[in-house]
Amino acid sequence: QVQLVESGGGLVQAGGSLRLSCLASGSIVSINGMGWYRQAPGKQRELVAAITSSGITNYNDSVKGRFTISRVNAKNTVYLQMSSLKPEDTAVYYCNADLRRYSGGYYYTNNYWGQGTQVTVSS
Repeated sequence: QVQLVESGGGLVQAGGSLRLSCLASGSIVSINGMGWYRQAPGKQRELVAAITSSGITNYNDSVKGRFTISRVNAKNTVYLQMSSLKPEDTAVYYCNADLRRYSGGYYYTNNYWGQGTQVTVSS
């Protein structure tokens, strides 16, 4: 059983900062790409930022220069440092991971999602 658990969301004023964390737990052998997505009401889920196991990052143009994704492989954890937040950043933020797990004598590679954490930026 694998779980991704996010934390760190909340309410913040425009211009403020938040740090999201996502911990992957369970029978994990290795984690490849990890990322953060967000979904605002009435909109499709979109990629915010992603990071490979070697630390290569990719950002949505709307957050470049304001958000930073990082990970600690030894802790199976990915972070999203969000600064200069804007009201349009308001959304549910989801953690995502491609990981290899071991179960019942077999190895599996699957994609997993966290349950989401709400980020609300007031103007």
